[in-house]
Amino acid sequence: MQLIDTHTHLFSEQFLENATTIQAVLQRATEAGVSHCFLPNVDSGTLDAMNRLADEFPQICLPMIGLHPCSVKENWKEELALIENELKTGTRRYWGVGETGIDLYWDTTFFAQQQIALHQQAEWAKTYHLPLILHTRSAFNETFSLIKEHADSRLGGIFHCFVDDVAAAEQILSLGNFYLGIGGVLTFKNSGLAETLVHLPLEAMVLETDSPYLAPVPYRGKRNESAYIRLVAEKLAQIKGVSVEEVAHITTQNARKLFGL
Repeated sequence: MQLIDTHTHLFSEQFLENATTIQAVLQRATEAGVSHCFLPNVDSGTLDAMNRLADEFPQICLPMIGLHPCSVKENWKEELALIENELKTGTRRYWGVGETGIDLYWDTTFFAQQQIALHQQAEWAKTYHLPLILHTRSAFNETFSLIKEHADSRLGGIFHCFVDDVAAAEQILSLGNFYLGIGGVLTFKNSGLAETLVHLPLEAMVLETDSPYLAPVPYRGKRNESAYIRLVAEKLAQIKGVSVEEVAHITTQNARKLFGL
């Protein structure tokens, strides 16, 4: 059984407790059946750490590049210029653009700049034929409306950490080339996500952990890691009334198709 973690911050400081921590984390992931871990960039401050990890473990850790909406601050133009330079030079392979999007949960000060940054990154995703990895929090309608403006056969990606309702899912799927990123929230007792996903096909989903955040039950509140994606797959299998092997097969094929593996 093979699983793909489409969204994991394994380069986070929480995995740098000692020299063997990340090796142990990746070993546990491999033992759980995880073949690939896609690393979403946050901003210029995480780029070097992400790329070092990808260089050290190139068979499993695949880097992406983007500007997180919560990192859109006064220096947002410089941040975007760095991303553009990385994509233009082509000296390193990036597997996606992201994570990007709109986040109005913590602060709305840079809402206009978040929109500009997302517009630009959506265009780069099309130009460089890369999936767009979308973060949206308290801003689904704003994010979807903007992505719909860019939607065509060249644009696809993932609505990371999907937690919305069936109507929102149907809007996403109407775009044609986007998947729902399903993670540990699915295992939370009162999330309501299980009631949504029962109505949606597995062909619309990919799996993710968002490590080190959002660990699934029974690890909720602790550091998440890619090995725990198997718990998400098991919960999804229970909800859909199928085997965990079928969930793994379909979601892995979805991820392979999206990222061109």
